[in-house]
Amino acid sequence: MEHIKTYQSETYHLDEGTFIIEGPVPIESLSSMTFDEGLDAFRTPDDQFEALKEISELPEGRIFVLREEQHIIGYVTYHYPDPLERWATGKLSYLIELGAIEVSLAFRHLHLGSELIKVSLAADEYEDYIVLTTEYYWHWDLKNSQLDVYQYKKLMQKLMGYGGLEVFATDDPEITSHPANCLMARIGSRITIDQLQSFDDIRFMNRFFF
Repeated sequence: MEHIKTYQSETYHLDEGTFIIEGPVPIESLSSMTFDEGLDAFRTPDDQFEALKEISELPEGRIFVLREEQHIIGYVTYHYPDPLERWATGKLSYLIELGAIEVSLAFRHLHLGSELIKVSLAADEYEDYIVLTTEYYWHWDLKNSQLDVYQYKKLMQKLMGYGGLEVFATDDPEITSHPANCLMARIGSRITIDQLQSFDDIRFMNRFFF
């Protein structure tokens, strides 16, 4: 599958300053930027920045950033599912994962996370993909948000909804291990019935026949 990557950019002039959302950002551009110390939800900021650079070089990899001047204060990643996860079953070329989204705590009051999702999924090529995301409560910043897991789940579902993602049922053990976890996906308009069936087969791998 040819992975088309159409550059998108939006500028926001706010009281706090001017902010840009753009992507997919190539490694050459990422390397000229700095990475906010508050972006530490998944690993140390330095390690996470290196991970973004690596993803940007993948054939299907896409990195969208939220930045102030050349300083990254937020990002979202797209790439193939981890080979060890069920979502990689069948190696479906049209199934990509929204792997992580993060906005530095000091800038969350700007409410640009929804814009980050919208801009990152605005290009026409996404109509040829199924984009999925797995929401696990243990990744959520419950402490700083002061929300419980169900309130945060509602927040994440609303956030992903800005990009057209909807909740899908699954029997995946990690998802079903806690009622706050969920699977969400956006089905591109050019996805065929057969492609959708292959996705359904992955969503439900523990069916029993009598």
